[in-house]
Amino acid sequence: MNFVEELQWRGMIQDMMPGTEELLQKGMTSGYVGIDPTADSLHIGHLVSIMILKHFQRAGHRPIALVGGATGMIGDPSMKSAERNLLDEETLRHNQDCIKAQLAKFLDFDSDKPNAAKLVNNYDWMKNYTFLNFIRDIGKHITVNYMMAKDSVKKRLSRESEIGMSFTEFSYQLLQGYDFLYLYEHEGCRIQMGGADQWGNITTGSELIRRMANGEAFALTCPLITKADGGKFGKTESGNIWLDRRYTSPYKFYQFWLNVSDADAAKYIKIFTDLAKEEIEALIKEQETAPHLRPLQKRLAKEVTIMVHSQEDYNAAVEASNILFGNSTSDTLKKLDEETLLDVFKGVPQFEVSRDELSSGIKAVDLFTDNAAAFASKGEMRKLVQNGGVSVNKEKLTAFDAIINSESLLDGKYLLLQKGKKNYYLLIAK
Repeated sequence: MNFVEELQWRGMIQDMMPGTEELLQKGMTSGYVGIDPTADSLHIGHLVSIMILKHFQRAGHRPIALVGGATGMIGDPSMKSAERNLLDEETLRHNQDCIKAQLAKFLDFDSDKPNAAKLVNNYDWMKNYTFLNFIRDIGKHITVNYMMAKDSVKKRLSRESEIGMSFTEFSYQLLQGYDFLYLYEHEGCRIQMGGADQWGNITTGSELIRRMANGEAFALTCPLITKADGGKFGKTESGNIWLDRRYTSPYKFYQFWLNVSDADAAKYIKIFTDLAKEEIEALIKEQETAPHLRPLQKRLAKEVTIMVHSQEDYNAAVEASNILFGNSTSDTLKKLDEETLLDVFKGVPQFEVSRDELSSGIKAVDLFTDNAAAFASKGEMRKLVQNGGVSVNKEKLTAFDAIINSESLLDGKYLLLQKGKKNYYLLIAK
């Protein structure tokens, strides 16, 4: 597999230093991507860089994931409007361990193959490097003129609303440049990869290697991912879509990919899966023929959910989706954990009902008209029940005056009322 060709047809190359492809064709090469450790989970904005490393390893090369424990304490000015909060070492180490566990789903860290992936943290080589030694050893090789010419610096300085740019942030590209030099010298790393906004920082590193080690190093960047409507990729009303189920449930994760537009699905399936070109082209044709069946979105959601979570989580997410849109059973509903249940029925009308009344039993017609106003009248409910149009917890209600008690509660707390095919109500016992 030719790494550069693979990324090119997937639309994953923005800039590439001359000689990069030739270097990679000579044999196994070590290359790295930097990852910000300011949280103990990655989000889908990191997936592009992770997929680059995944393809890099598939092509027989050696991927290095650099956790920016030192640079993460400062903050990259590229595309940012404010400095980051500083993190302590204990937090950084915790975040690093969590990030490695997530990366292990994409990269092979443990095999004895020569191209097994490696995780490094730049805090390890920066924590004892004194400021005086750094500016003496590294700073003298890169001029202020060179640093000022970088787009990330120029954009930050030109924003009239900004106070300016601190020396801390200005020094960022020197620190990242030194990372490249360090990995060049200690890991034989010849190429750095990242998002398009990192081009200036990456080339500072290759320039340091040229000046200080009389060596040659290369760079490759991927376009910043956007949505077809110009919106920011990966952002929702509730914030980032995280890879950790503690912050984004597998169901919500699956739904994010399932609901992307047709144009975005055709782009994302190339970037966020490792499906072969022929298979993706066949899916795109299938989508053009029958867009209402949404084969692209379904396959994209399946591949990414299994890759990040598991086959079981994907199956559960599909089952949960069918509760709203398919002919699922009460058994499927009862299998849902509380978080997924609330995710599935987010936005449906909710009513609080008395747990005490439920414990002693209450007629369905009273519960759904007096206690929770799901029906305008008892007559309306009686008529719909007689026509088979009312379900409680996905089971048909056969008698409008059936007794409902606390044994019916899902997770000991919820009742799901379905009125007709599409109208749902969630009752919460308090």
